[in-house]
Amino acid sequence: MWWELTLTGLLIGTLVGMTGMGGGSLMTPILVILFGFKPALAVGTDIAHGAIFKTLGALQHRRMGNVRAQLAGWMLIGSAPMSLLGVWLADWLQSHYGDNVESTMGRVLGGALLFGCVGLLAKNFVNSKPVEDEDFRLERRDRIAAVIIGLIGGFVVGLTSVGSGVFFGLTLLVVFPLRAHKVVGTDIFHAAVLLYVAGLGHFVAGNVDMSTVGWLLLGSLPGVLIGGRLSLQVPERLLRFALALVLGLSGLKLVDVPGTGIAIVVLLAVGLTALLVYIGRHSWVRYRAARLMPVSDP
Repeated sequence: MWWELTLTGLLIGTLVGMTGMGGGSLMTPILVILFGFKPALAVGTDIAHGAIFKTLGALQHRRMGNVRAQLAGWMLIGSAPMSLLGVWLADWLQSHYGDNVESTMGRVLGGALLFGCVGLLAKNFVNSKPVEDEDFRLERRDRIAAVIIGLIGGFVVGLTSVGSGVFFGLTLLVVFPLRAHKVVGTDIFHAAVLLYVAGLGHFVAGNVDMSTVGWLLLGSLPGVLIGGRLSLQVPERLLRFALALVLGLSGLKLVDVPGTGIAIVVLLAVGLTALLVYIGRHSWVRYRAARLMPVSDP
């Protein structure tokens, strides 16, 4: 099933390239629902894949000056140890619940996805008041807030792999007066480091399928480059609403609400068709405009 995994990586990579989020929120439920992975193995594999995948984005944003390294460092003080606690709890559930762990972890993951759905919807209506670079200073309360955000988000990421983009991105946007590109850069930089910590914990616990990670990366790495180009053509708010809907349906599926499996398949088919039509229509409009543009005489 290597080509299915590579195609999945390509689609997720393209989505992350367009919106800056959705990697962990969608990859884990896809591995569970479509490929039949056990939740603990899906979480660990997704986190290991995300660590490598987001490193490229982190390096790029660092070069562009979009990373608040000090803020990311304060969040890591809370998120790194709590992510290991989340990994330990996932492993504890696996060893103590045995056959029932899939249902338990599935419900926990479903709840995290529903939280991510609400967070993405809220993010579309958040209006921040950004400050200029020279005016931004981390006060004592800001450092405390960053550590608290890390404590909560790190535990959720270690346990479910969900939240490295949605949770941290949303809270950064609400709590700190940063411009959008600074939020994205700082979030990706922090997530890349955090996922290495959590990924190492899952690897030691035996929850990482390295062959799956490799096939996913084969698609996701070029996918993020494609998504970066598509981001200029597709409205970000529209993509966020679509992603929130997918997260919500995936969460409902994992908490065992009947009928959501069919709804997810229909939604993905309709969404992909609509995206292709949208891109094709706008490409045709630009092509026609270029053809009709008068050519000046030499």
